[in-house]
Amino acid sequence: MEGRKVLVRLNRFLSMCGVLSRRKADELIKAGMVKVNGIRITQLGYKIDPEEDVVEVKRKVIKPEKKRYVLLNKPRFYLTSLGKSFRGMKIIQSLIKDIPQRLYPAGRLDYDAEGLLILTNDGEVANRIMHPKYKLPKTYMVLIEGRLEDRAVDGMKKGALLEDGFVIPDSIKLIKREKEKTLLELVFHEGKKHIVKRFIKSFGYNVLRLKRVAIGPIRLGNLPPGDWRDMTDEEIRKLKRALRMFEEEDGSYT
Repeated sequence: MEGRKVLVRLNRFLSMCGVLSRRKADELIKAGMVKVNGIRITQLGYKIDPEEDVVEVKRKVIKPEKKRYVLLNKPRFYLTSLGKSFRGMKIIQSLIKDIPQRLYPAGRLDYDAEGLLILTNDGEVANRIMHPKYKLPKTYMVLIEGRLEDRAVDGMKKGALLEDGFVIPDSIKLIKREKEKTLLELVFHEGKKHIVKRFIKSFGYNVLRLKRVAIGPIRLGNLPPGDWRDMTDEEIRKLKRALRMFEEEDGSYT
C-alpha cells in the first residue's frame, strides 16, 4: 500500500522555498503569474504535491532549496538590510556576503541596537518567529540611564500603556545597578516597533544600549560582534519545537 501523499497549499510551498512570503505569493497567484504543471492557477488555497508537481513563477521553475539557518551577532550602527546602503550607513548584507544562499532576517534590530538575528531561507520558520501569535519570547539586555530603585522595577513589571496599546514584559530581571546606570534583562514576546525603548521611555528613562541575547530557546552565546555561524541541528529542532508549542497553546496548530 502506497503512503498517503502530503499536499500543501501553493502559497505555503512558495514560502517554504524561500521565494516570497505567503501574502506576496497570494498576490502573484491572483495576478495569474503562477503555474502548476503548465496550468495557470488563480485559485487561492490551491494545493499541490511538492514531490511531483512542477511549479513556475514568472516562467521560472521553483524548487525547494536546502534550508539554512544562520545566527548573526549584529553590531551597533548597522542597518538590518539586505539591499543597498542608505546614506552611507553600514548594512548586515556586508557581514554575510560569503553566504551563497539568499537569506532573510527573521525580524529586525534598530540601527543602534546589537545582538542576535536569525537569518534563513525557510520562509515558514521566519514568518512564525516574527508573528506575534506564536508568542516566541525575545530576550534583551538593556542598559538604562539612571539608577532604578526597586519601586521603579516593580512598576515596570506591571506593564505600561503605549500609544499603540498596553504592553507588559514576560519577565524583568535586575542584573546590575550603579549610581548613574542600571542593567536590566527584559523579555517580550510582542513585536511592536521599538517596543523596548518606548517601554523604558514611558517610565521616564532613556536606553543607553540595547542588545538582544536570545530568541526563544536560541541564545547568542559568545559569538563575536559581526560574526555569524550556522545553527546546529539541535538548535533548529529546539526552535521548531518552541514554535509548535506556542502554536498548540494558541489552539491553532494543525
